[in-house]
Amino acid sequence: MNILVTGGAGYIGSHAVRLLLSCGHDVWVYDNLSTGHRASVPADRLLVGDLAERDRLDQALVERRIDAVMHFAAFALVGESVRYPEKYYQNNVINTLHLLDALRRHGVGRFVFSSTCATYGVPQLVPITEDTPQRPVNPYGNTKLAVERALADFAAAHGWGVAMLRYFNAAGASPDGSIGEDHDPESHLIPIVLQAALGKRPAVEVFGTDYQTPDGTCIRDYIHVDDLAAAHLLALEKMAAGKVFACNLGTGHGHSVREVIRVAEEVTGRKVPVKEGPRRPGDPPALVAAADKARRDLGWGPRYTDLRAIVETAWNWHRKHPDGYGKA
Repeated sequence: MNILVTGGAGYIGSHAVRLLLSCGHDVWVYDNLSTGHRASVPADRLLVGDLAERDRLDQALVERRIDAVMHFAAFALVGESVRYPEKYYQNNVINTLHLLDALRRHGVGRFVFSSTCATYGVPQLVPITEDTPQRPVNPYGNTKLAVERALADFAAAHGWGVAMLRYFNAAGASPDGSIGEDHDPESHLIPIVLQAALGKRPAVEVFGTDYQTPDGTCIRDYIHVDDLAAAHLLALEKMAAGKVFACNLGTGHGHSVREVIRVAEEVTGRKVPVKEGPRRPGDPPALVAAADKARRDLGWGPRYTDLRAIVETAWNWHRKHPDGYGKA
């Protein structure tokens, strides 16, 4: 299959690209490199372009004879989305509509969307099922939900097959340490903890120690990036024309901030400096996935079910690339 991966030079996209290529698909990465990394994907597979560039996008779809799209291209910093909602609506919604219109015009009707548990907002019950009301509490979540609704409408109108995969906390790196997580600024807990272990930052700031959780810190469901990639491949293989499929992707197990720090100290053999601070507005005490639907309908299950194993792969990447892709 000829597959276009938008945002394929980013963290999750690059791991999906590697898996797709290993399975024999003809894969093309479409990325403007605003947050992605040229070094994360094969040079001969990269098409540098923006979703707002209609002619460039049309050229990629026609010349590469694209059959399906995996759409990872999005801004994803919650705090930034609150400060600059216009940036998020322009990129995450309007540019995605440019992409959808191009696919409509060129008859491409297979689409896998990188969505998020942020569409649920602050859930009343945990673990979170797909029946949980989608009530985002920030512009980032609002933009992802807006695209989900647009995709449902496009599928109904044009007979597309669509999969919407709602991630929980993506984590880890390729086991060989060749590609991994490199954001600027970094907002994910595990790389922040490992950067502190490497002396690349003075401390890990713990936002809130008085939650109604066993150790007072927030609990999250960490899912390995390669397991996310595997779910995308399965969703593409199993989708049907005119059908919309949505599911959560997580392990079903939560880990607190303090637990992540403790495991990272065990894996690295280093003390991680910690600075305790107040809660951040809007941070739910716990976000844990109920992933039964993905298991049942995709035949998917995470291979990495142990937090230590996830952190070990991340540490392998960060130890080899302390400055990320910039000074690999």
